[in-house]
Amino acid sequence: MTELASRTQLRMTFLRWALFIIPLIMLLGFMSGQASGSGEENIWFQMLQKPEAQPPGWAFGVAWTILYFMMGLALTLVVCARGAAQRGLAVALFVVQLALNLAWSPLFFALHQVTYAFYLILLIFLLATATTIVFGRIRPLAAWLMVPYLAWLCFAAILNKQFDELNPDAETLEGSGTAQSVPI
Repeated sequence: MTELASRTQLRMTFLRWALFIIPLIMLLGFMSGQASGSGEENIWFQMLQKPEAQPPGWAFGVAWTILYFMMGLALTLVVCARGAAQRGLAVALFVVQLALNLAWSPLFFALHQVTYAFYLILLIFLLATATTIVFGRIRPLAAWLMVPYLAWLCFAAILNKQFDELNPDAETLEGSGTAQSVPI
């Protein structure tokens, strides 16, 4: 026998990692949004002028659930690529871009830093692109699973920029009962 692990063992390893990584990423995304008071219930956000391209509030929850699932699946594919060159780099890039992704909601919704949030999303896009490229060298499917996230980041950056242009005073805007501002 020349194999170290059977196909069944490899599948079970993948499944165990997927059952850990995917829910973890989805939970972290949910917690970031909840802790920052993101969404249409945020009093400060209600006071802002909205861009015409602004989707309904429920669409963000649906989109991010799907995107975090796909990102988790992509990371699982890479984590399970034992012995792959650049696997460590790929995981590190993913973790950094995810940490910045999780910081966006608090920066925008809790701290009301619309301009800084725009620059942050550009940085996230650059790191997510680098992550996708390295993922592609390890597992092409992992890279393809990241493509919808990259597209969403482009859309989100455009929305963020439009919010910034429509609300130049957003950082100083005060709403009554802005208990949504949570110190980070």
